[in-house]
Amino acid sequence: MNYDGPELARCAANHTALSPVSILKRVERVHPELPAQIHGSIRRNWGEVAERCKRLASALAKRGVGKGDTVALIAPNIPEALECALAVPMLGAVLNANNTRLDADTIAYILGHGEATVLLVDTEFSGMAAEAVRASAREMLVVDIEDPEGPGGERIGALTYDALLAEGDPGFAYTLPDDEWDALALNYTSGTTGRPKGVVYSHRGAWTNAVNNVVTWEMPHHPVYLWTLPLFHCNGWCFPWTITLLAGCHVFLRAPRADAIYRAFADHGVTHLCGAPIIMSMIAGASAEERREFPQSIRMMTAAAPPPASVIAGMEKMGISITHVYGLTEVYGPAVVCAEKPGWQDLPLEERARLKARQGVAYELQEDVLVLDPDTGQPVPWDGETQGEIVFRGNIVMKGYLKQPDETAESFKDGWFWSGDLAVQHPDGYVEIRDRAKDIIISGGENISSIVVENALYTHEAVALVAVVAMPDEKWGEVPCAFVELAAGAAADEDELLAHARTKLAGFQRPKKVVFSELPKTTTGKIRKNVLRDRAKEL
Repeated sequence: MNYDGPELARCAANHTALSPVSILKRVERVHPELPAQIHGSIRRNWGEVAERCKRLASALAKRGVGKGDTVALIAPNIPEALECALAVPMLGAVLNANNTRLDADTIAYILGHGEATVLLVDTEFSGMAAEAVRASAREMLVVDIEDPEGPGGERIGALTYDALLAEGDPGFAYTLPDDEWDALALNYTSGTTGRPKGVVYSHRGAWTNAVNNVVTWEMPHHPVYLWTLPLFHCNGWCFPWTITLLAGCHVFLRAPRADAIYRAFADHGVTHLCGAPIIMSMIAGASAEERREFPQSIRMMTAAAPPPASVIAGMEKMGISITHVYGLTEVYGPAVVCAEKPGWQDLPLEERARLKARQGVAYELQEDVLVLDPDTGQPVPWDGETQGEIVFRGNIVMKGYLKQPDETAESFKDGWFWSGDLAVQHPDGYVEIRDRAKDIIISGGENISSIVVENALYTHEAVALVAVVAMPDEKWGEVPCAFVELAAGAAADEDELLAHARTKLAGFQRPKKVVFSELPKTTTGKIRKNVLRDRAKEL
């Protein structure tokens, strides 16, 4: 039987590119009256947001932006950041949303490496942005975003965002990309060990993970989503497109604070949010003055670092259901989920929290996730003990690293994306991270997982945050050193925590020193272990 005859060929009627560009068109047509944006005093429905996005795309097109051009953005979680995620791909242009905490030198490198032709910048960051533009020596259109909820700042651009919108056509006719493999976004890795790498996303991958979020999280139509996760982080894990697809309402916070989060829960009926474990700790550790009562059930998706089982248990006692996911910039954010099995809800809370602290299994629309031996390329036994490296394969793996063919080839060795994360695979197939390869502590020939040590210390009631790194040692080469941030109002000293560790860990695993301080963190809530490693060298 020939199923490839001319009558069965692809055509415009039966084949279109998979792209987030399709999403806004449907929402505008079906649900124009539903709420789309809440930001302070700002309220907009989907009809209004769709018009703003078309105006933005039209105005950029009039100024020469087209397919393959890079549009850079420096902004916190504000409506304009969402509009860029929806509008820039309409032109076939590539959105480069940047971490607002980066220094001017790094932003200058990104603007040059990504060959940005436009930079949209919130005025809070205008000083840093102006320095970065000068250092990049690039000619580009700079647009000032003046957020009425922000602190203000100097204008450095040729015009404001509102003035740019006024140039655009509200009836702008946009199209799908020529090819779903076309680039849609450019995201830079943290660059803690050198210059950041430019990770390129495709329309196909972004669309796939936007739908993945719906399936994996069992999301209903019309969610109310609170932006505590930075929109610039892996394009907000593709949730700008997910929430739009579901005709949900985006609730924005320029910066997460406990009182603002509880206010959003109570006043706006938030149903979903994402964030690192630091956001969970912020919510669970809020003072009585910061808290507000809220009647609805809330679901939170967390990643960025393996959350302690004790923190998950604390959140679920409050009625906030936790879904633990795992991923990297190179896989569009989360691509692994600790999928909850039937029967887990009947387990004791502590046991359920322990199971949910594992990273889990591949998203439904990710082809495969395994733990392979990095030397042989073969799967490790599913015994929960043998360590290997987590690898990914599927449609939510990046196109590659921009202008870095050697690094791309190395990361795609043997047909897998190699994550650099060391893990075990349990008999039920669930993956559990034991460490980043660079975070393993090798003490007297013994490999020590910093996460195992951290989880032991987290069981002490006074510990709010802990990070364990290697400290140089004359006898053993290196030994574990624990940096601890205590919970508000709690007290503990080094002897007490070392004694606690003795009840939980083998001798070689126990930290040899405990340092009390506020832990340095990235914008996404990851503890900056590279900074702590440098501190440990000076102890």
